[in-house]
Amino acid sequence: MSAAYGRVTTLWDVSFTVAEGEIVTLIGSNGAGKTTTLRVLSGLLPVRTGSVQFDGHDLSRLRSDQIVGLGIVHVPEGRLLWPRLSVEENLILGAYLPKAKAKRKENLERVFAQFPTLRERRNQLAGTLSGGERQMCAIARGLMSVPRLLMLDEPSLGLSPRLVGEIFQTILGLHELGITVLLVEQNVHRALEIAQRGYVLELGRVAKSGSGQQLLADPHVKAAYLGL
Repeated sequence: MSAAYGRVTTLWDVSFTVAEGEIVTLIGSNGAGKTTTLRVLSGLLPVRTGSVQFDGHDLSRLRSDQIVGLGIVHVPEGRLLWPRLSVEENLILGAYLPKAKAKRKENLERVFAQFPTLRERRNQLAGTLSGGERQMCAIARGLMSVPRLLMLDEPSLGLSPRLVGEIFQTILGLHELGITVLLVEQNVHRALEIAQRGYVLELGRVAKSGSGQQLLADPHVKAAYLGL
C-alpha cells in the first residue's frame, strides 16, 4: 500500500505480512514511515493505493472503531494517557466497544494480574505515574480491548535501561499469551532479538526483510542502526 499526508507521499508500495502468533518488528530511522504505517493500519490515515488485509477484511474500507472491533489495537508513541483521570479510569476507557465493555470487569482483573503495579496505582492520576508506569498503563489500556494484534509504537522511548528491559519482558509475556505483536521500536537490537521477523523501512519503502537473527547479522543493518 501507499499513503500520503495531503499531497506528500510518505509510504511507497509498502508490503509486509504478520502471521498469527508472531512478533514482527518494523525498524528504520526517524521519518522512515514506521509510525505512518501503524496509522494506516489503525485507520487514522487513509490508504492512497493498495489495501490492508486482516483475516479476510479489507481494513482500508473500515473506520478506526471497526478496525478495533476486529481485534487490532494501536498503542501510540508517547503513551497518550488522560493525565487527569485515574489509572483505572484510563483502563476502563480502553474497553469502550460493546464486546469489550461486556467483559470489562473480567478484563480489568486480568490486566491488574499482569501489571500488579497498576493495581496498586489504580486510584492514582495517570499524569503522576513514572515513565515506565505510564507505558505499562498504555499497554494495559490496549489489552482491555482484548486484541488479536497489538501494535506498539516506540514502547521503550525515553525509559531507563532497567525499564527498557521490563518493557521487552512484558512484550514477550504478551506473546506467550498468544497475542500477535507488531512492534515499532528505536531500540533496534532489542527489537530484533525478540522478533521472529523484521522489515527495514527506508524513505517510505521496505528496503530489507528477514528473520530477526538474519537482520541482526546483516552488514547494512549493523552499520546503519546498530552502530557496528
